[in-house]
Amino acid sequence: MRTIDEDIKNGTFKTVYLLYGEEAYLKKQYKDKLRSALWQEGDTMNAAFYQGKDTNPKELIDLAETMPFFADHRLILVEDSGFFKSGAEELAEYMEHIPDTTTFVFCESDVDKRSRMYKAVKNSGKIVEFAAQNQELLTRWLLGRLKRENKNITKAAMQEFFDRVGTDMGTLDREMEKLICYCMDRDVIELPDVEAICPQAVTNRIFDMVSAIVECRRKDALEMYYDLLALKEPPLRILFLITRQYNILMQLKDLRRKGMNNSAMAKAAGIPPFAVSRSLGQASRLSIGSIEHILSYSVEMEEAVKTGQMNEQIAVEMVIMEASREREYK
Repeated sequence: MRTIDEDIKNGTFKTVYLLYGEEAYLKKQYKDKLRSALWQEGDTMNAAFYQGKDTNPKELIDLAETMPFFADHRLILVEDSGFFKSGAEELAEYMEHIPDTTTFVFCESDVDKRSRMYKAVKNSGKIVEFAAQNQELLTRWLLGRLKRENKNITKAAMQEFFDRVGTDMGTLDREMEKLICYCMDRDVIELPDVEAICPQAVTNRIFDMVSAIVECRRKDALEMYYDLLALKEPPLRILFLITRQYNILMQLKDLRRKGMNNSAMAKAAGIPPFAVSRSLGQASRLSIGSIEHILSYSVEMEEAVKTGQMNEQIAVEMVIMEASREREYK
């Protein structure tokens, strides 16, 4: 990211940039920075924007060979093309021959580092991965934003904010804006403010539901499930999030057995550090065998839905019912 900032500051651009990763907020920020630096809005002659897997590589090459019209650069912005998963052999070969007057910006959700396109861009331009940020960095980012608004936040309020909102920067940004507006007449944001304004993210609702399941509070778990359905959450997505949490529990039990500390476990499991302690509490109630049983049963129910043998809402109910009897499988 620092390299892109320096390129923009100096006005010296690579011929190709690849921006990818799961942190969509930062990825969009840097895509917009490059677009603003390379293209004057309203100039229809020197920029082209493509999106989706139907993008034609040959058309991109032909356009890249066209000199800019009364401008220093021609910008070609390509989003979610899939070129970094599929072959795109001709385009990959072209990456070494892009004219200095053309800049490609590829913005992708997912890439294969073994693909020829990835290797070609790495050799000819700049690749930036926008990975999910850890809670420490996000805390500094949020505190910096609050400082610009002449506000502060208590430690308890900040932790509850993360617990409710999660770690997606776009969501954090929107919810913090709501908090700032709600506390317009006060200097400090406190715990009741967060509780009043910030709804629980779906993933946190799923976590609470899994807690109810592992504690054999079947009625509570089913009520939470029906609440999620009322919020128009698809049953199979709920099932995916349940199994994802169980997979995390399985991984944490193994990492704890290996003697890892919470920080190392968070990194290995790909979850925020604050979620490790909570998840370990769930994991302590389950045996490896009971987790494996529920994961296997979830796959069985999902297959029954996809083959038309069972209604998806009922299938998830059955997983919840089965999982809430987990002590029988210890």
